[in-house]
Amino acid sequence: MDTMLIQLNDKKAAALLYELEELQIIKVLEETISTEKPKLSDKYRGIISKEEGEKLIKHVQQMRNEWSSI
Repeated sequence: MDTMLIQLNDKKAAALLYELEELQIIKVLEETISTEKPKLSDKYRGIISKEEGEKLIKHVQQMRNEWSSI
């Protein structure tokens, strides 16, 4: 058996799917997919240590100072 992901564009489509399920033609597996993307700060939190983060900040500041002196 194949599994398919279907986007419902109309609420009437859900009713049709449930009717097909009652006829034992298909089985409806309800799973909602979130369209929201996680914030980058949440996604990458804890990836580098505090010390590495401080080194990175210093390095970025140094690079910005070099560019501003040009």
